[in-house]
Amino acid sequence: MDTARQVLRDTFGYPDFRPTQGEIVEHLVAGNEALVLMPTGGGKSLCYQIPSLVRSGTGIVVSPLIALMQDQVDALRQVGVRAAFLNSSLDARTAREVEQALLAGELDLLYVAPERLMTERMMDLLTRSRLALFAIDEAHCVSQWGHNFRPEYLKLSALHERFPEVPRVALTATADAPTRKEIAERLGLTEARHFISGFDRPNIRYRVTQKHAGTRNELLRFIKDNHPGEAGIVYCLSRKKVDDTAQWLEGKGLTALPYHAGLAQEVRQDHQSRFLREEGVIVVATIAFGMGIDKPNVRFVAHLDLPKSLEAYYQETGRAGRDGLPADAWMAYGLQDVIMLRQMLEASEAEETHKRIERARLEAMLGYCELTTCRRQRLLEYFGERLPEPCGNCDTCLEPPETWDATVAAQKALSCVHRTGQRFGVNHVLDVLLGKDSERIRQLGHDKLSTYGIGKELDAHQWRAVFRQLVAAGLLTVDAEGFGALKLTEACRPVLRGEQEVWLRKDARPPRGGGRKERVSKRVSTGPVDGPGEALFDALRALRRSLADAQDVPAYVIFNDATLREMVAVQPRTLDELAEVSGVGQRKLSQYGEDFLSVILEYAGSGDDSGVSDTVLETLSLFRLGFDAEAIAARRGLTTDTVYNHLARSVQAGEIPLREAVGLSDAELKQVEEAFDAHFDPAAPALRPVFDALDGVYSYGVLRCVQAGRG
Repeated sequence: MDTARQVLRDTFGYPDFRPTQGEIVEHLVAGNEALVLMPTGGGKSLCYQIPSLVRSGTGIVVSPLIALMQDQVDALRQVGVRAAFLNSSLDARTAREVEQALLAGELDLLYVAPERLMTERMMDLLTRSRLALFAIDEAHCVSQWGHNFRPEYLKLSALHERFPEVPRVALTATADAPTRKEIAERLGLTEARHFISGFDRPNIRYRVTQKHAGTRNELLRFIKDNHPGEAGIVYCLSRKKVDDTAQWLEGKGLTALPYHAGLAQEVRQDHQSRFLREEGVIVVATIAFGMGIDKPNVRFVAHLDLPKSLEAYYQETGRAGRDGLPADAWMAYGLQDVIMLRQMLEASEAEETHKRIERARLEAMLGYCELTTCRRQRLLEYFGERLPEPCGNCDTCLEPPETWDATVAAQKALSCVHRTGQRFGVNHVLDVLLGKDSERIRQLGHDKLSTYGIGKELDAHQWRAVFRQLVAAGLLTVDAEGFGALKLTEACRPVLRGEQEVWLRKDARPPRGGGRKERVSKRVSTGPVDGPGEALFDALRALRRSLADAQDVPAYVIFNDATLREMVAVQPRTLDELAEVSGVGQRKLSQYGEDFLSVILEYAGSGDDSGVSDTVLETLSLFRLGFDAEAIAARRGLTTDTVYNHLARSVQAGEIPLREAVGLSDAELKQVEEAFDAHFDPAAPALRPVFDALDGVYSYGVLRCVQAGRG
């Protein structure tokens, strides 16, 4: 574990393992097998990446999505890990090079899709290679009762038979107890130790609203008020709704891209790539999008339609806030969602046992939507976890809903369903209750029923809320085969007999324009991104973007937002101090440290403080006595880099001339200035292009002084 912790610090830049993370790593390093359940953003990948680096051989990672392997490999290469992937996107020559590197023991990690992994050719290649472990990511795909079933995952049990000496770990963020049992059985991991680190994502704020005519406008207000210019995902049930919503959001000035299985493969890949690599992109998608998404700064996930289960909801909302910073899960739903999902379920060719399980899951989803108590408590309870106190970070905690005694209203609604023959949907029953004078009602004779017109104390919006909640409570059911007809259940009898009270939540009126900004949770913020720190945060993001563009990688593989926030909060003045920031490993410190430090120091010197602190004055005094940077560093016990930082501050404050600070001739200084003119972008102030243009002849310390002298 000492070696594992050193890898964690030096390679990935984190001071220590999270509690369960350390246990898992120790277990796998020792050659044992495991089933790991860890919430998205909990550091699941490190659980197999670090054992792969510590153990002898190559770690083989089974990943379900080819399009995302590139970004996972890019991120690992950024920290100096020898990673590669094998999939159909590679040409024959590149694939052979990867295979040769595997055979030669030159890879730490190799990502492979399950279809390719289980080919005889790949099996033969692995037989001739030294393997550290097998990591089966997104392991819930093996469950036929799960929401992302992938039949090719069923073949992975053969790994144990073919390579009994190679330990395996299966990992997922979403699996209830029956699904975990099925994963273990199907993958032959029944003897493996289970690690369950909890399901809670405290940084995500959960909010549910009822559908109405202006729901799309409500979504737009939510995005513009709370997440302007930020990345997000909007889920819809149908392809047509995906296309329409994306086009509508684009028309409102947002960058919104559709994603569903009906689009051409190259279009889907382009939209996914833009989402991963650009800032502020919103993807509007069916459930075909999202599994394995590593983008840490997705700030919101919205559902315009009801997910079919709490497992699906948890998995999809979990794509927000992977960096641990505040994020939102916003959902709108209505009774029509229930009808549509039940119709889809009943029309499927699944066995009755499977349908029964899915009906129960849909009912649990409905119950969650209609809660008047803490949503997080209910969500965690569903997965077998208990939260002792309400979370304080969901809509029902922040704005507790009003409830009312709806016993009489429920009796009227149930009686009307019964009197109309349990053959009609909510719209017709509602018209009867309100006493609507329509030709259809007269033709059916429903204007003569005892329930005709008895519901005028409530309006149509209020009655829809009553019917929706009665379905969620199991007092009514929707006949999916009968075009959405409402039917009574056995559970409604005590209500009709007056033996059971019914309390329902009062629905808020649909908003009319305006909209207000949601309060932002501050519990998990690691530093300021507004006020005095906003300018520095924006400058660091601009630098990150330029470095990422130059390498054609997503910006977050340079540093994620949480790391940038910590830089803003700490404002390190030296490379040693920057190395203490979480997420800054040795490789990234060497590759990007000077550039980010330069921006931080420039920001620190641009305020009211002249920059000539006591420690800078001490360096300046020694410099004026004739000591050069190396001599001052040795005398004061500082690094040369720190001394040059002090000299740059002195140049910027006008205490010493630039030429004295850098000790360059006129010709040399002119050469450096010309390199700055040609390669330095003040909007994204990276020094590396200047350093490279000068072939590394001049140190970063000298370049920082020149930058300070240029104002």
